[in-house]
Amino acid sequence: MFPEYRETISQLKTTDAHFARLFHRHNDLDQEIKNREAGIIPTTHTSLEQLKKQKLLLKDQLYAILRKSGAA
Repeated sequence: MFPEYRETISQLKTTDAHFARLFHRHNDLDQEIKNREAGIIPTTHTSLEQLKKQKLLLKDQLYAILRKSGAA
């Protein structure tokens, strides 16, 4: 995710607690979605779509923080 911001992401994960929480929540959701799609965790179409929307919202928030950081 956002390879052009790799260095900035590494820095923000250690210096910005809010960014770190969002980043880890995004990764947790990503893994949960993969597990549900693989059938490891039972799911419904509706709940899977809800998780994907939450993940997308987090991604948008992360991107906004990265853009504000001014480094690309």
